[in-house]
Amino acid sequence: MSQPNPTSQPGTSLFSIDGIRTAIAARETTATAIAEQHFSQIAKSDGEVGAFLALSRERALAQAARVDALAAHGDLDLTTMPLAGVPVGVKDVLMTKGLPTTAGSRILEGFAAPYDATVVTRLEAAGAVILGKCNCDEFAMGSSNENSGYKPVRNPRDLTRVPGGSSGGSAAAVAAGMAVATLGSDTGGSIRQPASFCGVVGMMATYGRVSRYGLIAFASSLDHVGPLTNSVKDAAQVLQVIAGRDAMDATSADVPVPDYVADMQKPVRGLRVGIPKEYFGEGLEPETRALVEAAIEKLRALGCQVQPVSLPHTEYAVPTYYIVATAEASSNLARFDAVRYGHRAKGAKSLSEMYRRSRDEGFGPEVKRRIMLGTYALSAGYYDAYYLKAQKVRTLLARDFELAFAEVDAIVTPTCPAPAFKLGEKTDDPLAMYLADIYTVTADLVGIPGISVPCGETSEGLPVGVQILGKHFDEGTVLRLGAAVE
Repeated sequence: MSQPNPTSQPGTSLFSIDGIRTAIAARETTATAIAEQHFSQIAKSDGEVGAFLALSRERALAQAARVDALAAHGDLDLTTMPLAGVPVGVKDVLMTKGLPTTAGSRILEGFAAPYDATVVTRLEAAGAVILGKCNCDEFAMGSSNENSGYKPVRNPRDLTRVPGGSSGGSAAAVAAGMAVATLGSDTGGSIRQPASFCGVVGMMATYGRVSRYGLIAFASSLDHVGPLTNSVKDAAQVLQVIAGRDAMDATSADVPVPDYVADMQKPVRGLRVGIPKEYFGEGLEPETRALVEAAIEKLRALGCQVQPVSLPHTEYAVPTYYIVATAEASSNLARFDAVRYGHRAKGAKSLSEMYRRSRDEGFGPEVKRRIMLGTYALSAGYYDAYYLKAQKVRTLLARDFELAFAEVDAIVTPTCPAPAFKLGEKTDDPLAMYLADIYTVTADLVGIPGISVPCGETSEGLPVGVQILGKHFDEGTVLRLGAAVE
């Protein structure tokens, strides 16, 4: 049987979502053959890259067989199964029934999820084939995927460099052709930053647009689930499947989901695009700046009205984020107490000693650092000075965007101040690592949608991403501008 047409992007999966599903429906290939090809690619490449922590071969092939049976009988309806036969990886912070779900942490080593996250259920209902669980920074805390409790992930574009984090395994799997799409989570840039570093597309929808049921929580008011793919259209198609109200998630928004693919095909002429001066100042590497500015000029040439905007409280975004996020992490991670599940230290002589030793052995240094920061920020005597103040600044950041969006339809910025850095380069300097998220944390704090789209490569061949931010629940405009850049 012939295969679907390969994409034109080097180093990426040979398949697009449209190519796969139409070829399977036309019986030009099978979902089983495509799944086997991707498992072969994982076997070939993942020893060096480290993108997967666990594979679900039996589950994947059973799902592929169901898709193939429908196709064989002429019953494969691509309107109800829009991801038929598409090989997908799932970040290891999402519950996947019967599979190891560790959040990249030793404290959950050996834990098998008892149920599926809503997004996983929706993927499989749409015909997607779940290949396995993607590596990540422990509990999604990190910007380089060097904080995994099991192994670091390497950037497929340059194995000496990081893939970004915390969804580094998800981005690397797509970039290395090991999956057509993956799911990641974004709390401060953890989808968009690795997408930029690995040269793929990363989409974060509005907070509440995609269900968080079954997501192992890091910071509940900031966590988002979203796709990483080779193209903006593929991202739109995956988002279409996973978006929408979920009764199992109290923060899930009851807002109609538009047709994202139709939205992204509309012309961008006449759209007002804002360029915030605060995102183009000190710290932005010259090559990155030039590539992002070229993308902006492309939008101008396509008829967009490009104009300056100001987001004056941007300088406070990173400290605000690292108070809010760590405070919520301190609360959320209290559940890992070695009593009900997870790692339990041996030989403890008291309950308090068991707690202390189990958490000390199970959590890595970055998770411990953030728990301590968050506990301090929430402690008596410091709550008002830190956590309450951070929430007030968060409101000011939201106001900045409200005022900007009164004048423009979307905001365009660099995704990151520089391309992927070397493995080990920033592990001894947490502050420098945190500043890698300087352009992405604001969208999480404010809850707006954002996408990172590749906009070129540096002289060293390293990918650079441009970030497009939109109004609440206006993912369609974000995707439309992303497609225009692409």
